[in-house]
Amino acid sequence: MEVTVSSIVTSIALVTLLTCAWRVVNWVWLRPKQLEKWLREQGFKGNPYKVLYGDTKEMTSMTRESRSKPMDTSSDDIIPRVLPSHHHSVHLHGKDYFQWLGPIPQVNIANPKLIKEILLNYEIFQKPVKNPLGKFLVRGVISLEGDKWAMHRNILNPAFHLEKLKHIVPAMCSSCSEMIRKWEVLVSSTKGSCEVDVQPYLDNLTGDVISQTAFGSNYEEGKRIFQLQKEQIDIIIQLVTRSIYIPGWRFLPTKTNMRMKAIYREVGDLLSNIINKRERAIKENDGDNDLLGILLKTNLKEIQEKGNKKNITLTTEDVIEECKLFYLAGQETTSALLVWAMILLSKHQKWQALAREEVLAVFGDKKPDSDGLNQLKTMTMILYEVLRLYPPAVVLNRTTHKKTKVGELVLPPGVELSLPILAIHHDHEIWGKDATEFKPERFSDGVTKATKGPGTFIPFSGGKHYFQWMGPIPQVNISDPKLIKEILLNYEVFQKTGQNPLGKLLVRGVLMLDGEKWVKHRNLLNPAFHLEKLKAVNPNLGFCLNKIGCIYYETLCLNEF
Repeated sequence: MEVTVSSIVTSIALVTLLTCAWRVVNWVWLRPKQLEKWLREQGFKGNPYKVLYGDTKEMTSMTRESRSKPMDTSSDDIIPRVLPSHHHSVHLHGKDYFQWLGPIPQVNIANPKLIKEILLNYEIFQKPVKNPLGKFLVRGVISLEGDKWAMHRNILNPAFHLEKLKHIVPAMCSSCSEMIRKWEVLVSSTKGSCEVDVQPYLDNLTGDVISQTAFGSNYEEGKRIFQLQKEQIDIIIQLVTRSIYIPGWRFLPTKTNMRMKAIYREVGDLLSNIINKRERAIKENDGDNDLLGILLKTNLKEIQEKGNKKNITLTTEDVIEECKLFYLAGQETTSALLVWAMILLSKHQKWQALAREEVLAVFGDKKPDSDGLNQLKTMTMILYEVLRLYPPAVVLNRTTHKKTKVGELVLPPGVELSLPILAIHHDHEIWGKDATEFKPERFSDGVTKATKGPGTFIPFSGGKHYFQWMGPIPQVNISDPKLIKEILLNYEVFQKTGQNPLGKLLVRGVLMLDGEKWVKHRNLLNPAFHLEKLKAVNPNLGFCLNKIGCIYYETLCLNEF
């Protein structure tokens, strides 16, 4: 039998076609059904898998219906509006449920202990692969994993040191004063009162603060960037909320796609101009007193020490993406927090009065400063409660790439995990019967005593390095062994925390000391613990232990009679 070129080509084409067909069938049907069986055996409930679409049609329909109705301003129970599919699934299947994002199952994790474990093990539970359209909006450190995430964080960290942040308080005060002056003009032009839509003003306020503190410019210079980013958000939301994502659709020269790419390029050009001006200023030993300047200076130092290597330092494109993240995440989260705080304080005027009294008692006629801000306990309680009821991150998503155990659950690879932060914050079992009510007093003794368990207040996510509040003092968790060693060795910098005054009634001594006094006590105590001295006490120690043993034996014998 002769083997011809055409028969070989036909055979290769047939094998390729069968391989592709098998992969498609496995992706669309076999693998989802296998995952569904696995999850049901783990005790999760959910709808049966529907080919290709899964539950996406129903989820999109529920979202549109909930957003079409006016919001109930008399209630802070916003889960039915913000997370309608979650609300529906909990009532139908319970907290342990799964839903289908096309052929991928998304498992709801409602146990705070499991959520904490997942967020801490960020190397195992990574962020899911995002919709490709997301790159047109923002990337930066928030989208990274592993070594690249660590590298970006190391370069960004100096910009967020406490001493650096203290210097931006005057700029914040200046922007706030300007906004209030505009409101005073509006009020004076009427008969003593007027209705004001505060959202645009607060957007401008947060934009102006970010422009000044992050980029050393004013809001007018960054105004175009904000406008373009908002337009880009609207376009991407419109595209991703379609019932199904069509691969390759973004490459078609549609009017929407062309506009989205034009915005992407224009924002990049605007930020490039800001970055280039700042780099020139830094080379002249100027312009490193804001977040962008500190970022560029730190990156320049890394380049000088380690060379301009792609995986060690930030490229210009990386810096542009971090700037986008500053603009987008900084403005949206802060303005939303301020809007909800004003809404809640207008509804609960008792707390508005208490907050005003506290601010006047601490600052009087003076401008706010960082030290005074740390004394505002009532304001801190109010902001915590606002973040609890209306957190910036309502849901976090993670994914499994291999068979993984979390708690008592064994999760297969290819499963997406949904961590419902908003639902945790509104859970009656965790926060009590008044979980959906505005009650800042629950935080009067700090976060730890406001809830029934740790790790249940996570408005800004959590992770390997997280913090919790001990009253007005943040307590940071450090789990990296290298950092722990560095902290313990640098005892002159990292000192013991202030102890409860009642502790001195129990014990003080060298354990409670720091600095030179600790060194003096240790020098006097050390000779008593020299090895030769300890050898000398061995006979006496043995005699004492033998005596204790005899007494114990005699006691046992007496008890028998």
